[in-house]
Amino acid sequence: MADNILLMLLFLPLIAMTSAEEPESSSCYRIAPATLAGVVLGDIALTIFIVGVTYCCASKRRQQKENADKVYMNVRANCKA
Repeated sequence: MADNILLMLLFLPLIAMTSAEEPESSSCYRIAPATLAGVVLGDIALTIFIVGVTYCCASKRRQQKENADKVYMNVRANCKA
């Protein structure tokens, strides 16, 4: 019973805030649709650029590791003979 009263006291202010109406003269910042589209397209382009650079760097790193393994394998084969 006490738990229910405690929960009701915690959520009552939240319910009151959500049901309150905002006045018509609120100062909301309006964003033009073209600006919003530009931001979204710029974000997509930047993400693709970052993914591309990461892929190129990872490919070079992988190629270097593969080339290093080949060198070591040849050295080991020459040592056994």
